[in-house]
Amino acid sequence: MSTPTRTGVTPGQGLLAIVGLLVAVEVASGVLQGYYTPIFSDIADHLGIDDADVNWFEAAQLIVSALCVPPLARLGDLVGHKKVLVLSTAVTALASWGVAFAPSFGTFLVAWALQGAYVVWLPLEVAIIHRRTRDTGRQQLLTRRAAAVLVGALELSVIIGALTSGALVEATSMTTLLMLPAIVTTVVLVLIWFGVEDVPGEATGGYDWQGLGMITVVLGLVMGGLIAIRLQGPGAVLPWLLVLAGLVALVPFVRLERSLTDPMVDVRLLARPDQWPIQLTAFLFGMSVLGAQIPLSTFARTDPDLVGYGLGADASFVSTLVGVYVVFLAVGAFTLPLTARFLGPRGALVASSLLVALGYGLFLPFHDSTTQTLTNMAIAGLGSGALVAALPAAAAAAAPADRTGFATGMTNATKTVGGAIASSVFAITLASTGSLEGPAEGHAPLSGYLTVWAVCSVAAVVAAVCLLLAPRHPSAGGVTPSPEDVRPETLGA
Repeated sequence: MSTPTRTGVTPGQGLLAIVGLLVAVEVASGVLQGYYTPIFSDIADHLGIDDADVNWFEAAQLIVSALCVPPLARLGDLVGHKKVLVLSTAVTALASWGVAFAPSFGTFLVAWALQGAYVVWLPLEVAIIHRRTRDTGRQQLLTRRAAAVLVGALELSVIIGALTSGALVEATSMTTLLMLPAIVTTVVLVLIWFGVEDVPGEATGGYDWQGLGMITVVLGLVMGGLIAIRLQGPGAVLPWLLVLAGLVALVPFVRLERSLTDPMVDVRLLARPDQWPIQLTAFLFGMSVLGAQIPLSTFARTDPDLVGYGLGADASFVSTLVGVYVVFLAVGAFTLPLTARFLGPRGALVASSLLVALGYGLFLPFHDSTTQTLTNMAIAGLGSGALVAALPAAAAAAAPADRTGFATGMTNATKTVGGAIASSVFAITLASTGSLEGPAEGHAPLSGYLTVWAVCSVAAVVAAVCLLLAPRHPSAGGVTPSPEDVRPETLGA
Protein backbone atom coordinates (compact mmCIF):
# COMPACT_ATOMS: atom_id res chain seq x y z
CA MET A 1 0.00 0.00 0.00
CA SER A 2 1.47 3.36 -1.00
CA THR A 3 1.88 6.12 1.51
CA PRO A 4 0.72 9.52 0.27
CA THR A 5 2.96 12.48 0.93
CA ARG A 6 1.65 15.81 2.12
CA THR A 7 1.42 16.91 -1.52
CA GLY A 8 -0.71 13.93 -2.43
CA VAL A 9 1.99 12.37 -4.56
CA THR A 10 2.55 8.67 -4.06
CA PRO A 11 6.06 7.18 -4.02
CA GLY A 12 7.22 6.37 -7.51
CA GLN A 13 5.27 9.19 -9.15
CA GLY A 14 7.29 12.01 -10.64
CA LEU A 15 10.57 10.21 -10.07
CA LEU A 16 12.17 12.00 -13.00
CA ALA A 17 11.24 15.37 -11.51
CA ILE A 18 12.64 14.56 -8.08
CA VAL A 19 15.87 13.21 -9.56
CA GLY A 20 16.15 16.39 -11.62
CA LEU A 21 15.91 18.52 -8.48
CA LEU A 22 18.47 16.36 -6.70
CA VAL A 23 20.79 16.63 -9.71
CA ALA A 24 20.79 20.38 -9.03
CA VAL A 25 21.97 19.62 -5.48
CA GLU A 26 24.83 17.51 -6.84
CA VAL A 27 25.73 20.29 -9.26
CA ALA A 28 26.22 22.53 -6.23
CA SER A 29 28.22 19.76 -4.53
CA GLY A 30 30.44 19.45 -7.59
CA VAL A 31 31.00 23.19 -7.68
CA LEU A 32 32.03 23.17 -4.02
CA GLN A 33 34.44 20.28 -4.60
CA GLY A 34 36.02 21.57 -7.81
CA TYR A 35 35.77 25.35 -7.72
CA TYR A 36 38.37 26.13 -5.08
CA THR A 37 41.12 23.69 -6.12
CA PRO A 38 42.76 25.82 -8.87
CA ILE A 39 42.73 28.98 -6.74
CA PHE A 40 44.07 27.80 -3.39
CA SER A 41 47.30 29.77 -3.85
CA ASP A 42 45.26 32.87 -4.72
CA ILE A 43 43.12 32.36 -1.62
CA ALA A 44 46.31 32.12 0.46
CA ASP A 45 47.50 35.45 -0.98
CA HIS A 46 44.07 36.98 -0.31
CA LEU A 47 44.21 35.93 3.34
CA GLY A 48 47.88 36.78 3.75
CA ILE A 49 48.91 33.25 4.72
CA ASP A 50 51.55 30.83 3.50
CA ASP A 51 50.61 28.14 0.98
CA ALA A 52 51.44 25.54 3.64
CA ASP A 53 48.64 26.89 5.85
CA VAL A 54 46.13 25.82 3.20
CA ASN A 55 46.53 22.30 4.61
CA TRP A 56 44.44 23.47 7.56
CA PHE A 57 41.46 23.79 5.19
CA GLU A 58 41.49 20.09 4.37
CA ALA A 59 42.06 19.09 7.99
CA ALA A 60 39.23 21.22 9.38
CA GLN A 61 36.68 20.17 6.76
CA LEU A 62 37.51 16.47 7.08
CA ILE A 63 36.85 16.66 10.82
CA VAL A 64 33.47 18.32 10.35
CA SER A 65 32.53 15.93 7.54
CA ALA A 66 33.37 12.87 9.62
CA LEU A 67 31.50 14.17 12.67
CA CYS A 68 28.33 15.43 11.02
CA VAL A 69 27.25 12.44 8.92
CA PRO A 70 26.10 9.97 11.63
CA PRO A 71 23.95 12.46 13.59
CA LEU A 72 22.46 14.06 10.47
CA ALA A 73 21.73 10.69 8.89
CA ARG A 74 19.98 9.51 12.08
CA LEU A 75 18.07 12.77 12.25
CA GLY A 76 16.90 12.22 8.66
CA ASP A 77 15.48 8.82 9.56
CA LEU A 78 13.67 10.38 12.53
CA VAL A 79 12.23 13.63 11.17
CA GLY A 80 12.41 13.14 7.40
CA HIS A 81 15.25 13.23 4.89
CA LYS A 82 14.07 16.44 3.21
CA LYS A 83 14.19 18.40 6.48
CA VAL A 84 17.79 17.38 7.10
CA LEU A 85 18.73 18.03 3.46
CA VAL A 86 17.35 21.55 3.86
CA LEU A 87 19.21 22.00 7.16
CA SER A 88 22.57 20.82 5.81
CA THR A 89 22.15 22.91 2.64
CA ALA A 90 21.32 26.00 4.70
CA VAL A 91 24.43 25.48 6.82
CA THR A 92 26.54 24.97 3.70
CA ALA A 93 25.11 28.09 2.03
CA LEU A 94 25.71 30.21 5.13
CA ALA A 95 29.25 28.86 5.40
CA SER A 96 29.87 29.59 1.71
CA TRP A 97 28.89 33.22 2.23
CA GLY A 98 31.20 33.25 5.24
CA VAL A 99 34.04 31.99 3.04
CA ALA A 100 33.41 34.83 0.59
CA PHE A 101 33.39 37.63 3.18
CA ALA A 102 35.71 36.23 5.88
CA PRO A 103 37.92 39.07 7.13
CA SER A 104 40.66 36.85 8.52
CA PHE A 105 42.22 33.41 8.30
CA GLY A 106 40.48 32.29 11.50
CA THR A 107 36.97 33.17 10.35
CA PHE A 108 37.70 31.75 6.90
CA LEU A 109 38.82 28.48 8.50
CA VAL A 110 35.62 28.20 10.58
CA ALA A 111 33.42 28.91 7.57
CA TRP A 112 35.38 26.50 5.41
CA ALA A 113 35.05 23.76 8.01
CA LEU A 114 31.27 24.23 8.24
CA GLN A 115 31.05 23.79 4.48
CA GLY A 116 31.78 20.13 5.20
CA ALA A 117 28.06 19.69 5.96
CA TYR A 118 27.54 19.06 2.23
CA VAL A 119 29.04 15.58 2.64
CA VAL A 120 25.65 14.26 3.80
CA TRP A 121 23.80 15.41 0.66
CA LEU A 122 24.30 12.34 -1.53
CA PRO A 123 23.35 9.80 1.16
CA LEU A 124 20.19 11.76 1.95
CA GLU A 125 19.32 11.99 -1.73
CA VAL A 126 19.72 8.24 -2.17
CA ALA A 127 17.53 7.68 0.88
CA ILE A 128 14.85 10.00 -0.56
CA ILE A 129 14.85 8.14 -3.88
CA HIS A 130 14.92 4.74 -2.17
CA ARG A 131 11.78 5.60 -0.22
CA ARG A 132 10.10 7.27 -3.18
CA THR A 133 10.42 4.11 -5.29
CA ARG A 134 9.26 1.68 -2.61
CA ASP A 135 5.97 0.72 -4.26
CA THR A 136 7.23 0.59 -7.83
CA GLY A 137 8.31 -3.07 -7.65
CA ARG A 138 11.75 -1.98 -8.87
CA GLN A 139 13.09 -0.14 -5.84
CA GLN A 140 16.69 -1.32 -5.94
CA LEU A 141 16.89 -1.05 -9.71
CA LEU A 142 15.60 2.53 -9.82
CA THR A 143 17.70 3.59 -6.85
CA ARG A 144 20.88 2.42 -8.60
CA ARG A 145 19.89 4.21 -11.79
CA ALA A 146 19.20 7.45 -9.96
CA ALA A 147 22.41 7.22 -7.91
CA ALA A 148 24.41 6.81 -11.13
CA VAL A 149 22.81 9.93 -12.59
CA LEU A 150 23.45 11.94 -9.42
CA VAL A 151 27.11 10.97 -9.22
CA GLY A 152 27.61 11.57 -12.93
CA ALA A 153 26.20 15.08 -12.50
CA LEU A 154 28.45 15.60 -9.48
CA GLU A 155 31.62 14.65 -11.34
CA LEU A 156 30.82 16.76 -14.40
CA SER A 157 30.13 19.71 -12.11
CA VAL A 158 33.54 19.29 -10.47
CA ILE A 159 35.10 19.93 -13.89
CA ILE A 160 32.83 22.90 -14.58
CA GLY A 161 33.63 24.40 -11.20
CA ALA A 162 37.38 24.03 -11.66
CA LEU A 163 37.34 25.51 -15.16
CA THR A 164 35.12 28.41 -14.08
CA SER A 165 37.29 29.54 -11.18
CA GLY A 166 40.44 29.16 -13.24
CA ALA A 167 38.97 31.33 -15.98
CA LEU A 168 37.69 34.06 -13.64
CA VAL A 169 40.51 34.34 -11.12
CA GLU A 170 42.36 37.03 -13.08
CA ALA A 171 39.20 38.85 -14.18
CA THR A 172 37.51 39.72 -10.88
CA SER A 173 38.17 40.34 -7.20
CA MET A 174 38.64 37.45 -4.82
CA THR A 175 35.49 38.33 -2.86
CA THR A 176 33.37 38.30 -6.02
CA LEU A 177 35.02 35.07 -7.13
CA LEU A 178 34.24 33.37 -3.82
CA MET A 179 30.62 34.54 -3.91
CA LEU A 180 29.74 32.31 -6.86
CA PRO A 181 29.64 28.98 -4.93
CA ALA A 182 27.55 30.72 -2.25
CA ILE A 183 25.06 31.90 -4.88
CA VAL A 184 24.81 28.41 -6.40
CA THR A 185 24.22 26.80 -2.99
CA THR A 186 21.62 29.38 -2.03
CA VAL A 187 19.68 28.79 -5.26
CA VAL A 188 19.75 25.05 -4.60
CA LEU A 189 18.42 25.62 -1.07
CA VAL A 190 15.37 27.35 -2.56
CA LEU A 191 14.85 24.52 -5.06
CA ILE A 192 14.92 21.90 -2.31
CA TRP A 193 12.60 23.89 -0.07
CA PHE A 194 9.89 24.19 -2.70
CA GLY A 195 10.57 21.22 -4.96
CA VAL A 196 11.05 18.19 -2.71
CA GLU A 197 8.04 16.85 -0.82
CA ASP A 198 8.29 16.67 2.95
CA VAL A 199 7.75 13.07 4.05
CA PRO A 200 7.89 12.27 7.80
CA GLY A 201 10.68 10.03 9.03
CA GLU A 202 9.95 6.38 9.70
CA ALA A 203 12.37 5.73 12.54
CA THR A 204 11.04 5.60 16.08
CA GLY A 205 12.59 6.30 19.43
CA GLY A 206 14.57 9.25 20.70
CA TYR A 207 17.81 10.89 19.70
CA ASP A 208 20.89 9.25 21.15
CA TRP A 209 22.64 12.32 22.55
CA GLN A 210 25.01 10.23 24.65
CA GLY A 211 26.05 8.23 21.60
CA LEU A 212 26.52 11.46 19.64
CA GLY A 213 28.80 12.79 22.34
CA MET A 214 30.84 9.59 22.47
CA ILE A 215 31.26 9.26 18.69
CA THR A 216 32.30 12.92 18.60
CA VAL A 217 34.98 12.18 21.18
CA VAL A 218 36.13 9.05 19.32
CA LEU A 219 36.39 10.72 15.91
CA GLY A 220 37.72 13.94 17.38
CA LEU A 221 40.56 12.13 19.16
CA VAL A 222 41.50 9.94 16.19
CA MET A 223 41.28 12.73 13.61
CA GLY A 224 43.04 15.16 15.92
CA GLY A 225 45.82 12.66 16.45
CA LEU A 226 46.22 12.03 12.72
CA ILE A 227 46.35 15.75 11.99
CA ALA A 228 48.90 16.17 14.79
CA ILE A 229 51.04 13.47 13.16
CA ARG A 230 51.00 15.50 9.94
CA LEU A 231 52.00 18.64 11.84
CA GLN A 232 54.46 17.25 14.40
CA GLY A 233 55.76 14.18 12.61
CA PRO A 234 55.58 10.48 13.49
CA GLY A 235 58.21 10.82 16.19
CA ALA A 236 56.04 12.96 18.46
CA VAL A 237 54.33 11.21 21.37
CA LEU A 238 51.18 13.33 21.73
CA PRO A 239 49.63 12.42 18.33
CA TRP A 240 49.90 8.69 19.01
CA LEU A 241 48.42 9.11 22.48
CA LEU A 242 45.43 10.89 20.91
CA VAL A 243 44.93 8.12 18.35
CA LEU A 244 45.24 5.44 21.05
CA ALA A 245 42.76 7.25 23.28
CA GLY A 246 40.29 7.43 20.39
CA LEU A 247 40.59 3.72 19.68
CA VAL A 248 40.18 2.85 23.35
CA ALA A 249 37.08 5.07 23.52
CA LEU A 250 35.52 2.87 20.83
CA VAL A 251 35.02 0.05 23.34
CA PRO A 252 32.53 1.81 25.66
CA PHE A 253 30.92 3.46 22.63
CA VAL A 254 30.17 0.11 20.95
CA ARG A 255 28.86 -1.30 24.24
CA LEU A 256 26.56 1.68 24.67
CA GLU A 257 25.20 1.52 21.13
CA ARG A 258 24.55 -2.21 21.34
CA SER A 259 22.55 -1.70 24.52
CA LEU A 260 20.19 0.90 23.02
CA THR A 261 17.05 0.27 21.01
CA ASP A 262 17.56 3.38 18.87
CA PRO A 263 21.30 4.10 18.80
CA MET A 264 23.09 6.91 16.97
CA VAL A 265 25.29 4.35 15.22
CA ASP A 266 23.50 1.06 14.71
CA VAL A 267 26.45 -1.27 15.25
CA ARG A 268 24.20 -4.31 14.98
CA LEU A 269 23.10 -3.24 11.51
CA LEU A 270 26.70 -2.49 10.49
CA ALA A 271 27.74 -5.98 11.62
CA ARG A 272 25.22 -7.71 9.34
CA PRO A 273 26.76 -9.77 6.50
CA ASP A 274 25.06 -7.60 3.87
CA GLN A 275 26.27 -4.31 5.44
CA TRP A 276 29.79 -4.67 6.79
CA PRO A 277 31.39 -5.50 3.40
CA ILE A 278 29.84 -2.35 1.93
CA GLN A 279 30.92 -0.12 4.80
CA LEU A 280 34.44 -1.61 4.88
CA THR A 281 34.69 -1.10 1.11
CA ALA A 282 33.74 2.56 1.58
CA PHE A 283 36.50 2.92 4.19
CA LEU A 284 39.11 1.28 1.95
CA PHE A 285 37.90 3.20 -1.10
CA GLY A 286 38.31 6.49 0.76
CA MET A 287 42.03 5.81 0.96
CA SER A 288 42.41 6.28 -2.78
CA VAL A 289 39.57 8.60 -3.78
CA LEU A 290 40.30 11.08 -0.96
CA GLY A 291 43.82 10.27 0.21
CA ALA A 292 45.73 9.85 -3.06
CA GLN A 293 44.73 12.97 -4.95
CA ILE A 294 47.31 15.33 -3.45
CA PRO A 295 50.17 12.80 -4.01
CA LEU A 296 49.07 12.45 -7.65
CA SER A 297 49.13 16.23 -8.04
CA THR A 298 52.55 16.70 -6.44
CA PHE A 299 53.99 13.81 -8.46
CA ALA A 300 52.80 15.42 -11.67
CA ARG A 301 54.32 18.78 -10.67
CA THR A 302 57.73 17.29 -9.84
CA ASP A 303 60.50 18.10 -12.31
CA PRO A 304 62.09 14.85 -13.61
CA ASP A 305 65.29 16.68 -14.57
CA LEU A 306 65.68 17.74 -10.95
CA VAL A 307 64.67 14.63 -9.06
CA GLY A 308 64.64 11.80 -11.60
CA TYR A 309 60.89 11.20 -11.59
CA GLY A 310 57.66 13.12 -12.17
CA LEU A 311 56.03 14.76 -15.17
CA GLY A 312 57.26 18.33 -14.78
CA ALA A 313 53.72 19.62 -15.39
CA ASP A 314 52.60 23.16 -14.62
CA ALA A 315 49.45 24.03 -12.68
CA SER A 316 47.26 24.37 -15.76
CA PHE A 317 48.25 20.94 -17.05
CA VAL A 318 47.61 19.39 -13.64
CA SER A 319 44.09 20.82 -13.92
CA THR A 320 43.81 19.00 -17.25
CA LEU A 321 44.92 15.75 -15.64
CA VAL A 322 42.35 16.18 -12.89
CA GLY A 323 39.72 16.95 -15.51
CA VAL A 324 40.47 13.76 -17.41
CA TYR A 325 40.28 11.77 -14.19
CA VAL A 326 36.92 13.29 -13.26
CA VAL A 327 35.55 12.62 -16.76
CA PHE A 328 36.26 8.93 -16.27
CA LEU A 329 34.69 9.12 -12.80
CA ALA A 330 31.53 10.37 -14.51
CA VAL A 331 31.74 7.63 -17.14
CA GLY A 332 32.07 5.02 -14.41
CA ALA A 333 29.03 6.40 -12.61
CA PHE A 334 26.86 6.67 -15.73
CA THR A 335 27.73 3.15 -16.90
CA LEU A 336 27.02 1.56 -13.51
CA PRO A 337 23.49 0.45 -14.53
CA LEU A 338 24.90 -1.32 -17.61
CA THR A 339 27.67 -2.97 -15.59
CA ALA A 340 25.23 -4.14 -12.92
CA ARG A 341 22.88 -5.47 -15.60
CA PHE A 342 25.51 -7.97 -16.71
CA LEU A 343 27.36 -8.62 -13.46
CA GLY A 344 24.68 -8.06 -10.84
CA PRO A 345 24.91 -5.46 -8.04
CA ARG A 346 27.58 -7.31 -6.08
CA GLY A 347 29.54 -8.19 -9.22
CA ALA A 348 29.54 -4.54 -10.30
CA LEU A 349 30.99 -3.52 -6.93
CA VAL A 350 33.69 -6.19 -7.14
CA ALA A 351 34.60 -5.26 -10.73
CA SER A 352 34.76 -1.56 -9.81
CA SER A 353 37.08 -2.28 -6.88
CA LEU A 354 39.35 -4.35 -9.13
CA LEU A 355 39.49 -1.49 -11.65
CA VAL A 356 40.67 0.83 -8.87
CA ALA A 357 43.25 -1.77 -7.85
CA LEU A 358 44.46 -2.15 -11.45
CA GLY A 359 44.67 1.59 -12.06
CA TYR A 360 46.83 2.29 -9.01
CA GLY A 361 48.77 -0.95 -9.43
CA LEU A 362 49.80 0.12 -12.93
CA PHE A 363 51.51 3.17 -11.43
CA LEU A 364 54.15 0.90 -9.92
CA PRO A 365 55.79 -0.04 -13.25
CA PHE A 366 54.32 2.69 -15.46
CA HIS A 367 54.72 6.28 -14.22
CA ASP A 368 57.32 7.81 -16.52
CA SER A 369 55.13 9.64 -19.04
CA THR A 370 51.94 11.63 -19.32
CA THR A 371 50.35 8.88 -21.43
CA GLN A 372 51.03 6.26 -18.76
CA THR A 373 49.71 8.52 -16.00
CA LEU A 374 46.53 9.35 -17.92
CA THR A 375 45.92 5.67 -18.68
CA ASN A 376 46.33 4.69 -15.04
CA MET A 377 44.09 7.51 -13.82
CA ALA A 378 41.43 6.66 -16.41
CA ILE A 379 41.24 3.03 -15.27
CA ALA A 380 41.12 3.99 -11.59
CA GLY A 381 38.57 6.69 -12.40
CA LEU A 382 36.17 4.26 -14.06
CA GLY A 383 36.11 2.07 -10.97
CA SER A 384 35.99 5.02 -8.56
CA GLY A 385 33.03 6.65 -10.28
CA ALA A 386 31.06 3.42 -10.17
CA LEU A 387 31.85 2.92 -6.47
CA VAL A 388 30.79 6.46 -5.54
CA ALA A 389 27.39 5.75 -7.12
CA ALA A 390 27.01 2.11 -6.09
CA LEU A 391 27.98 2.14 -2.41
CA PRO A 392 25.12 4.32 -1.06
CA ALA A 393 22.59 2.44 -3.20
CA ALA A 394 23.92 -0.92 -2.02
CA ALA A 395 23.79 0.20 1.62
CA ALA A 396 20.20 1.39 1.21
CA ALA A 397 19.18 -1.90 -0.43
CA ALA A 398 20.50 -3.84 2.56
CA ALA A 399 18.94 -1.63 5.26
CA PRO A 400 15.49 -1.59 6.90
CA ALA A 401 13.19 1.18 5.72
CA ASP A 402 13.68 3.21 8.90
CA ARG A 403 17.51 3.09 8.67
CA THR A 404 18.21 3.90 5.02
CA GLY A 405 19.47 7.40 5.85
CA PHE A 406 21.84 5.99 8.43
CA ALA A 407 23.12 3.21 6.17
CA THR A 408 23.76 5.47 3.19
CA GLY A 409 25.25 8.17 5.40
CA MET A 410 27.69 5.73 6.93
CA THR A 411 29.18 4.99 3.50
CA ASN A 412 30.24 8.65 3.33
CA ALA A 413 31.35 8.73 6.95
CA THR A 414 33.55 5.64 6.64
CA LYS A 415 34.90 6.88 3.30
CA THR A 416 35.86 10.20 4.89
CA VAL A 417 37.57 8.53 7.83
CA GLY A 418 39.45 6.20 5.45
CA GLY A 419 40.56 9.17 3.39
CA ALA A 420 41.68 11.10 6.47
CA ILE A 421 43.73 8.19 7.77
CA ALA A 422 45.29 7.58 4.36
CA SER A 423 46.00 11.27 3.90
CA SER A 424 47.94 11.36 7.15
CA VAL A 425 49.80 8.13 6.42
CA PHE A 426 50.66 9.30 2.90
CA ALA A 427 51.88 12.64 4.21
CA ILE A 428 54.28 10.79 6.49
CA THR A 429 55.32 8.43 3.69
CA LEU A 430 56.07 11.29 1.32
CA ALA A 431 58.02 13.31 3.89
CA SER A 432 61.58 13.94 2.76
CA THR A 433 63.92 11.35 4.19
CA GLY A 434 66.95 13.53 3.89
CA SER A 435 68.45 11.23 1.27
CA LEU A 436 67.91 13.85 -1.42
CA GLU A 437 70.47 16.63 -1.43
CA GLY A 438 71.24 19.73 -3.44
CA PRO A 439 68.46 21.05 -5.73
CA ALA A 440 66.35 17.94 -5.03
CA GLU A 441 66.37 18.50 -1.28
CA GLY A 442 62.89 18.61 0.24
CA HIS A 443 61.24 16.49 -2.45
CA ALA A 444 59.60 13.21 -1.55
CA PRO A 445 61.50 10.07 -2.57
CA LEU A 446 60.08 8.00 -5.41
CA SER A 447 59.73 5.10 -2.97
CA GLY A 448 57.17 7.18 -1.07
CA TYR A 449 54.96 7.53 -4.15
CA LEU A 450 55.34 3.84 -4.92
CA THR A 451 54.15 3.10 -1.39
CA VAL A 452 51.10 5.35 -1.82
CA TRP A 453 50.07 3.61 -5.05
CA ALA A 454 50.70 0.17 -3.59
CA VAL A 455 48.54 0.92 -0.54
CA CYS A 456 45.68 2.18 -2.75
CA SER A 457 45.90 -0.89 -4.96
CA VAL A 458 46.05 -3.39 -2.09
CA ALA A 459 43.19 -1.64 -0.27
CA ALA A 460 41.01 -2.00 -3.38
CA VAL A 461 41.87 -5.70 -3.70
CA VAL A 462 40.95 -6.24 -0.05
CA ALA A 463 37.65 -4.44 -0.68
CA ALA A 464 36.89 -6.74 -3.63
CA VAL A 465 37.55 -9.82 -1.49
CA CYS A 466 35.29 -8.50 1.29
CA LEU A 467 32.51 -7.80 -1.20
CA LEU A 468 32.64 -11.41 -2.36
CA LEU A 469 31.62 -12.37 1.18
CA ALA A 470 28.44 -10.30 0.96
CA PRO A 471 25.13 -11.93 -0.08
CA ARG A 472 24.50 -11.81 -3.81
CA HIS A 473 21.02 -10.38 -3.24
CA PRO A 474 20.73 -8.32 0.00
CA SER A 475 17.45 -8.28 1.89
CA ALA A 476 16.54 -5.17 3.85
CA GLY A 477 15.61 -6.22 7.35
CA GLY A 478 14.78 -9.71 6.24
CA VAL A 479 12.48 -8.58 3.41
CA THR A 480 12.92 -10.69 0.30
CA PRO A 481 13.78 -8.65 -2.83
CA SER A 482 10.97 -8.32 -5.33
CA PRO A 483 11.03 -10.55 -8.45
CA GLU A 484 11.60 -7.45 -10.60
CA ASP A 485 14.81 -6.70 -8.71
CA VAL A 486 16.31 -10.17 -9.05
CA ARG A 487 15.37 -11.11 -12.60
CA PRO A 488 18.63 -11.68 -14.54
CA GLU A 489 17.61 -9.45 -17.43
CA THR A 490 16.94 -6.43 -15.18
CA LEU A 491 19.30 -6.93 -12.28
CA GLY A 492 21.19 -3.73 -11.64
CA ALA A 493 19.93 -1.97 -14.77
